[in-house]
Amino acid sequence: MITAKARAVDGPDKSFRAAEIERRDLDTRDVLIEIKYAGICHSDIHTAHGEWGPVNYPLVPGHEIAGIVTDVGPEVTKYKVGDRAGVGCMVDSCGECENCRKGEEQYCLNGKVDTYAAVDKYGEYTQGGYSTHIVVTEDFVLRIPDNIELDAAAPLLCAGITTYSPLNHWEAGPDKKIAVVGMGGLGHMAVKIAHAMGAEVTVLSQTLNKKEDGFSFGAKDYHATSNPETFEKLAGSFDLIINTVSANIDMDAYLSLLTLDGTIINVGAPAEALSLSVFSLIGQRRSFAASMIGGIRETQEMLDFCAKHDIAPKIEVISADQIDQAYERVLASDVKYRFVIDISTM
Repeated sequence: MITAKARAVDGPDKSFRAAEIERRDLDTRDVLIEIKYAGICHSDIHTAHGEWGPVNYPLVPGHEIAGIVTDVGPEVTKYKVGDRAGVGCMVDSCGECENCRKGEEQYCLNGKVDTYAAVDKYGEYTQGGYSTHIVVTEDFVLRIPDNIELDAAAPLLCAGITTYSPLNHWEAGPDKKIAVVGMGGLGHMAVKIAHAMGAEVTVLSQTLNKKEDGFSFGAKDYHATSNPETFEKLAGSFDLIINTVSANIDMDAYLSLLTLDGTIINVGAPAEALSLSVFSLIGQRRSFAASMIGGIRETQEMLDFCAKHDIAPKIEVISADQIDQAYERVLASDVKYRFVIDISTM
């Protein structure tokens, strides 16, 4: 067993503490990664606070992981010691169902194994990237391109693929007008990626506070949703809307912004239920959809796309003892735009 230093939380109202966790001995196709950086995702906060269901505490969150391979099992063929490697939101799946065979492991019909707060095939409770080491089967390890810094690479493993996947699936490109709701960790990545795909991008944010940032990321237009005139002015404008906020918003108002056959895609995941009127859909044959992450193949495609187009998230690197404050700041929307933990401070 490998002992890793970590930061763990013991309950929904508890602070993070220093901890030690055990990582399994390497199986034949396992890869040991020394974690250098771990991003903080809103999903970490939801889970740590017990908002998405019961949690088996103590919990070590973190599914935006970037580091260096330090050991491999005897049958590993894809990685070698010294490789730059990442781990995202899942660490295993059945590999046999129809969805897995299509490369859509995130929708495994038998249940994917999440990077933390799940039970793996060994019957062990998974613990995430707020730690110094992780052991993952090679098929769920990503190769980080050389021209992406490891600290910036970490958020791509969730924020990057969560926005790239729906943009890719719904074929964002030069002929599409796309709106991005929210300019946080997910939203700013959606703007950058959609712009690189050639789409015309508009940001819809509560205020105009980040307007200049939005333009620098590639947005052509930027509107405040706190202004009722925004919805009147932009009615019927967009082919695709990516909703990145994890809050209960007026879905009918946003549906009114879609063109004929337009689609709004939720990638934010609020704890409470959303509601909408069917009449907001049927009038213009609009669609309401949602998307999770991408499969391993698509995630590697995303990393290579970001490397090719020089796309990286804007980050603020913090020490391990600043996690609680970072959570508070995420909830207060006081971050530009993604916190990343320097694991050397464990």
